[in-house]
Amino acid sequence: MAFQKTIGYKVVEKWLEKQGRRPFLFQSETWEAIHLGESALVNAPTGYGKTFSVFLGAVIQFINDNPNDYQSKSSNGLQLLWITPLRALAKDIGRAMEEVIGELGIKWKVGIRNGDTPISERQRQKKNVPDVLIITPESLHLLLAQKGYALFFKSLRIIAVDEWHELLGSKRGVQVELAISRIIKVCQLYQENQNSISNNQSKHLSVFGISATVGNLEQAKNVLLSPLEVEGRIIQASLPKITKVESIFPDEIEKYPWAGHLGIKLVDKIVPIIRNSTTTLLFINTRGMTEMWYQALLTAAPDLAGAIAIHHGSIEQELRQWVEEALHTGTLKCVVCTASLDLGVDFRPVETVIQVGSPKGVARFLQRAGRSGHQPGATSRIYFLPTHSLELVEAAALQEAIDLGIVESRQPMLLCFDVLIQYLCTIAVSDGFRQELIFDEVKTTYCFKEMTQDEWALILQFITSGGKALQQYDDYKKVEIVDGIYRITSRRMAMRHRMHIGTIVSDAMLKVKFMTGGYIGVIEEWFISRLDPGTTFTLAGRNLELVMIKDMTVLVKKSNAKKTIVPSWMGGRMPLSANLGKLLREQFNEAGKQKNKRKEISALKPLFDLQSSLSHIPKDNELLIEQIETKDGFHLFVFPFEGRLVHEAMAAILAWRISQIRPISFSFAMNDYGFELLSDQPIPVDDTNVYDLFSPDNLFIDIQRSVNSTEMAKRKFRDIAVIGGLIFQGYPGEHKKARHLQSSASLLFKVFQEYDRDNLLMRQAYQEVFDQQMEEARLREMLDRIQSSSIVLQFPEKLTPFCFPIKVDSMRENLSSEKLEDRIRKMQLHLGD
Repeated sequence: MAFQKTIGYKVVEKWLEKQGRRPFLFQSETWEAIHLGESALVNAPTGYGKTFSVFLGAVIQFINDNPNDYQSKSSNGLQLLWITPLRALAKDIGRAMEEVIGELGIKWKVGIRNGDTPISERQRQKKNVPDVLIITPESLHLLLAQKGYALFFKSLRIIAVDEWHELLGSKRGVQVELAISRIIKVCQLYQENQNSISNNQSKHLSVFGISATVGNLEQAKNVLLSPLEVEGRIIQASLPKITKVESIFPDEIEKYPWAGHLGIKLVDKIVPIIRNSTTTLLFINTRGMTEMWYQALLTAAPDLAGAIAIHHGSIEQELRQWVEEALHTGTLKCVVCTASLDLGVDFRPVETVIQVGSPKGVARFLQRAGRSGHQPGATSRIYFLPTHSLELVEAAALQEAIDLGIVESRQPMLLCFDVLIQYLCTIAVSDGFRQELIFDEVKTTYCFKEMTQDEWALILQFITSGGKALQQYDDYKKVEIVDGIYRITSRRMAMRHRMHIGTIVSDAMLKVKFMTGGYIGVIEEWFISRLDPGTTFTLAGRNLELVMIKDMTVLVKKSNAKKTIVPSWMGGRMPLSANLGKLLREQFNEAGKQKNKRKEISALKPLFDLQSSLSHIPKDNELLIEQIETKDGFHLFVFPFEGRLVHEAMAAILAWRISQIRPISFSFAMNDYGFELLSDQPIPVDDTNVYDLFSPDNLFIDIQRSVNSTEMAKRKFRDIAVIGGLIFQGYPGEHKKARHLQSSASLLFKVFQEYDRDNLLMRQAYQEVFDQQMEEARLREMLDRIQSSSIVLQFPEKLTPFCFPIKVDSMRENLSSEKLEDRIRKMQLHLGD
């Protein structure tokens, strides 16, 4: 394809040649699109220069606009707004950009603006606007809350949204949609004004998304570009990315596996991998487990002390930044981390990645694999370490997904009224808005394109008077209408609003500090409130003794205790994705065959042989149901392989439907592979009724009858109420306790139930429960699939390898980890493992 080699193109091409590089086709296509004033979504494998495709395009555009003085021209105003989902990425991106700017001799300044940016730096940015601003969605909305914000964007040419696949399908993504809709409008108004004064030709504002792994590229592009009201295009790199997956096998396959059992016991198999690699990222799914793995590695290889670090979201900022810097310079041998290091520009020294336990999704696994071999043409190497034997089937499924090029889609969120309420208050704090103009603007976003005039009227009523139910309370009358402009005029209201801009709602976090000074990190209030002074716990790889809690700060001292409590954080468990579930079911088709495509399936032969002799191994067009009687009662195990959220909802529906046949009560347990109903009397499920019990007919009604959706909606409403500004979380240092927030939310929920049944936020809470918590669409698809499958009913005489992990999960809540291990050992001996 022939590209228009403009002056800027030639300058950048020459600079690349000096480094022995040439632009990839997708990069040249991006530069051409920017030159033509188009907008697009750029999609390429990790490590192939997606960042440079857009950044260098902005540089080329600047050189083209200023061919004679591009090296001397300074104070140009904002040229490129770079939106990134992670603070950790900002420093990395900024460093990469500054290197290019320095080598090209351009006088551009790069600014960073996020929660870590000092106030003095923000003030400097306001007086001397940087040419490139790297910003998070939350900080972008804080910028929109400043008076005269429109002038900040007057010279803007490109909005780049990095890692769009991470933002899509979340409320932070909705924040980005709304911010883009506003910036586009203020830029248009400024251009129109300038053109009428000087008859200048209009300069286009382009929007570019940058994305790696996402299944629904077309939709992802449409969501991002919707406020521009242009079709745009997808610029896709047809470049090979080789990912090699190596499973770590236990010495002996346990025939009765249980979640988390293997994991750390295989630490000795990981140490040689770390020793033989320049740098290794060890990915763990939860923050609590990173702490355990860090300690386990130091115990297994004490000589690596100082060469191993830990990184997760609850560790204090300075330590995290030190780890990121040490990764970049290659001074660390291994970093034990969570999703906090999923993304990054170019940690060059990372040679090896190890994934501990199921990543729960193909896209997440590929993203993590891509941290290794993060250069064009390099092979990404990732080791998969199972935390129980059956996870080896997931390893085989992940390899199949990579071979077939299958990744998950990210579904965009619709009608997030809590985010809209927060946004309207944000622009009411700054320069205010005229409702009819903002309505048209908001309707250009994908999230709110289906919003009705009636819903808009309710939103406006809500922010000005508190709506039907709260109009008696002044605290909810936030916005006033002055000469047709909606404004927040109260300084107190404005300050409270600015402090809580954002959509990430977490449980109250307390700072952890040494008595002698020195900040370690943060810990959730619900965890620390259960500990007594003198108790030792682990944080940031250190053993700490709790001294006291004072002024929302946990004061500690160092401890030499050998046994400590590892903190657990809320929301640690992610459900299995639909794609991975489907591929997992297909892998069981291979079980029992003499020759297997995947060595993981061959290695599991002892387990599969036992499962087959006791019960059945389901094919991908079968649903296995096992009914077993033990001294605990009558068990019904069902194996749809659809993830724990779908199984939780299905267990409740099935229990309700069975109770319509005969009055009977159940307790539930579930994991990502299946679920259990346990009763003290025989469960009436057989060939005559089993298909009816798994029918998609009347699903919505049965969900409402069976699941305590009101209770779930109440919990969901708390987050919505915080985002929508109904609940004030307190000033810094005096955050409300989590239980107080929950009681405030419950009270508001009851008020709306009684006096405002049509309340949009309450309606949204129920919708989010159905869409996210129960995954209702996926549940319906599963039931449709079961109707066209064979249901295999089995009646084993004892627990099987498939149902054993679910049984263990049902015991976890009542037993300490030591007692659980003892009990499981006895069960395994009894079962003959």
